Amino acid sequence: MLKTLISGVIVVTSWQAQAELTKLDEVIAIVNEEVILASDVKILTHSVKARAIKAGQTLPSQEVLTQQALDKLILDSLQLQMAKKMGMRISNAQLEDTLNNIARGNKQTVEQLRQSVIADGGDFNDYKEEVRIQILTNEVQRMQMRRRITISDQDVDNLLAIINEQGQKNLQYRVNHIMLRVPNEADSATMESLQAEIADIQTQLNAGESFSTLALAVSAGPKALDGGDWGWMNINEMPTLFAEAVTNAKKGDIIGPIRSGAGLHIIKVADMRGVETILTKEVNARHILVKPSVILSDDKAKSLLNGYLARIQSGDADFAELAKAYSDDTGSAVKGGELGWADPSIYVPAFKLALQDLNKGEISPVFRSSHGWHIVQLLDRRTQDTTEKANRQKAWQLLYNRRAAEESQAWLNELKQEAYIRILNNES
Repeated sequence: MLKTLISGVIVVTSWQAQAELTKLDEVIAIVNEEVILASDVKILTHSVKARAIKAGQTLPSQEVLTQQALDKLILDSLQLQMAKKMGMRISNAQLEDTLNNIARGNKQTVEQLRQSVIADGGDFNDYKEEVRIQILTNEVQRMQMRRRITISDQDVDNLLAIINEQGQKNLQYRVNHIMLRVPNEADSATMESLQAEIADIQTQLNAGESFSTLALAVSAGPKALDGGDWGWMNINEMPTLFAEAVTNAKKGDIIGPIRSGAGLHIIKVADMRGVETILTKEVNARHILVKPSVILSDDKAKSLLNGYLARIQSGDADFAELAKAYSDDTGSAVKGGELGWADPSIYVPAFKLALQDLNKGEISPVFRSSHGWHIVQLLDRRTQDTTEKANRQKAWQLLYNRRAAEESQAWLNELKQEAYIRILNNES
């Protein structure tokens, strides 16, 4: 079979009957050297519909939903192309870890997650591809934002002082958002039309219309496909527009219309909650790591560690001395393998699991992680008030998220402006 692109339509020609053309799919858009197919749009809109139906949301027209999906697919394509140029890829192990996390968040096994996707009329392979793309685009955005955003210690200090003064450190908002985009050179007639439209939307909201339904139908904001839901945010984490709008607001307040350089906005405070003191269960452990190499086979590395473990258990050798002499973790080896106090969640899954059931002083059996073969000894456990440390880290993250929320849209706009994007009309 020979696949060919003819006037935006993928056809297949058999060697036996090359004159017969069978339509397989349609190209909806060309994004640089990549194409977006009608089937891509269909899969995404189906997924959005399934989520909306499950959540009891009313869907917009097919035309609006299709346009929203196409816009997302174009941005995804541009980011995936960048990921490809950077040599980024998501391994099967990373994908499986993410699926496990999604399933756990839903209080399911991965098999139950698969069954629920199928029950909603979806294809699990399509779902996994959607997750893989989300991981990649998130990673591309994270790397770009790291390059574009600089946060100093002084920035963090200043924010912590402001948070404490305002008494806002324990308050989070769940924000819903609708935006109507205003063209750069909008004339007075266009502005009147947009202002009438935003006023009508606000009237519908005040009358009890579903915010998520309207956001899906009319919003041009970045969270339109999520029903305008930005999730939980501290006031200092929000884009400046949101932060100013929700100050002194109450749960259920609908704020707007507000004009910005990007458009006209309506913001709703869907919910509010406080944050409690943070207590972290920490562990202090030490380990010996042996990494397999071209001259040390996997089996030999494991065998060496079993030998070290036997010598420690028999009293013929000291754990710390063996770590100093033989551990491939040079950072901890000089300290007798000691890693110091840490939240166990920072460790790779196999290492965290090995520590999980150890009692103070116990040494694990030999186990393998992504770094190599280990034995680990639990020195002690403690519960630590890490509120101050967490608040500082949170202040940094809030500054980052606040700037990223604004910077990411600018970056995506630049990405689109620099790209060749052509929307095809396949109606003929």
